[in-house]
Amino acid sequence: MAGADQPVHEGRCTCGQIRYRMLSDPMFVHCCHCTWCQRETGSAFALNAMIEADRVELLAGEVEVVDTPSASGKGQRISRCPVCKVAVWSNYAGSGALVRFIRVGTLLEPGRLPPDVHIFTSTRLPWVALPEGARVFEEYYRTGEEWPAASLERRAAIRAKLEAGSS
Repeated sequence: MAGADQPVHEGRCTCGQIRYRMLSDPMFVHCCHCTWCQRETGSAFALNAMIEADRVELLAGEVEVVDTPSASGKGQRISRCPVCKVAVWSNYAGSGALVRFIRVGTLLEPGRLPPDVHIFTSTRLPWVALPEGARVFEEYYRTGEEWPAASLERRAAIRAKLEAGSS
């Protein structure tokens, strides 16, 4: 999957027990300003890169999966380092184990994956300034209107797998 035209992104937890590699660019990057993400991260927002699980290679360690409540009521599974407890990715109920929401801050070069959109900005902390020209949504958005065609194709392939029962 990775090659000259497919960027590789590597990441790790704080202590280095968990190391991983994204074998391609993500489908999309969210900067979520909802109050749930603020609470879960202990910060102003969560920055997640959505990518197919089969495009993420675990290079070292084994993650500890923690079932965590979510605003949807369906929960999420946060994968953390068992030593330093840093969250490296999540899986949400909608796409099960097929899609990982990589915590961009755990990448070795997080600046390579800026957010495609800022969502749930109705609860954005007032001192967080958004860049001029950023795609900003008070709540969520219509995926089909915002995602690039190639990412929508990848999403369709995931949906087909989900419908076939392979989550």
